[in-house]
Amino acid sequence: MIIKIKAGLSQDVIEQLTKKCEAFHINYLNEEFLITGAAVKELPEAVKEVAIENWVFQNDLQLASSAFLPVKREVKIGNVTIGGNTKNTVVIGGPCSVESLEQITQSTQFIKSLGLQVLRGGCYKPRTSPYSFQGMGLEGLKLLAKMRDEFGVAVITEARDATHIDEIIEYSDVIQVGAKAMYDQGILRACAKTQKTVLIKRGFGTTLQEFVQAAEFVLAGGNPNVVLCERGIRTFETGTRFTLDLCGVAWLKKYTNLPIILDPSHAMGYAYGIADLARACVAMGIDGLLIETHPTPKTAKSDASQQLNHNEFEAVINSLKPVASSVGYTIC
Repeated sequence: MIIKIKAGLSQDVIEQLTKKCEAFHINYLNEEFLITGAAVKELPEAVKEVAIENWVFQNDLQLASSAFLPVKREVKIGNVTIGGNTKNTVVIGGPCSVESLEQITQSTQFIKSLGLQVLRGGCYKPRTSPYSFQGMGLEGLKLLAKMRDEFGVAVITEARDATHIDEIIEYSDVIQVGAKAMYDQGILRACAKTQKTVLIKRGFGTTLQEFVQAAEFVLAGGNPNVVLCERGIRTFETGTRFTLDLCGVAWLKKYTNLPIILDPSHAMGYAYGIADLARACVAMGIDGLLIETHPTPKTAKSDASQQLNHNEFEAVINSLKPVASSVGYTIC
């Protein structure tokens, strides 16, 4: 249950109510809310005198639910606002991994030349094999920060685990919680304590409810700036890396109030299919795309097969603009 309570209550009173109701307390858009577990179906006695409005839910999809907020939340990705009624589709581009100053500088200059404003690059890589490139770590984060300072881009990078989440929060503009880290409550709870935008990727074996409940950890902790990212789920198919769940995206659009970004690069796993997938995504009226591009994909230290070269990436961007326009959106 979500309970909206009167404004002007002292912090001590709010803390007492929180304890009595075994609830979380958040302030959202200058209004005070208590959130209990979904097992609570009737307004607790302790808050009846201060409650203004309440919402009852069948499950623990609460703060992210369109039943609570029927209009999608507005969230900033760098200088671009997505969600709400903005009709913006932000394109986040860059390499899978930060590999060197030369490589990330080339990538940033290219992204800027296309009028895009958000740069992606992995620094702590959650690789399946211990023998694969694991990322540059803190050195890579500092290179991303250098790109932000020199070129004015916002940077997004992935937290592999909770051991370096403070570094990710310090150096990045958008914190990416990867598919393999979606269940890491250390990461989620740390993200809840900041007001920076958090992009949560769906685990490849995760139900939609489990996916959104990961977002609830961040929202219930007081950070309203959460974006969901569909990046493909594991099915019986072996011809592609994963299967991009556009049916799931339709469900998220209807039942949640969070902006939705799609990642065709990780879903397909091969460069040849990314353009078609990206256009299909944009045709759904989504809030963003995450697409990998590398100056020389064949030499990439991670995910070489799915990274577009710069000419391919530019062609994709140009092809997306009329698709976005046809559904009332703008590529930015």
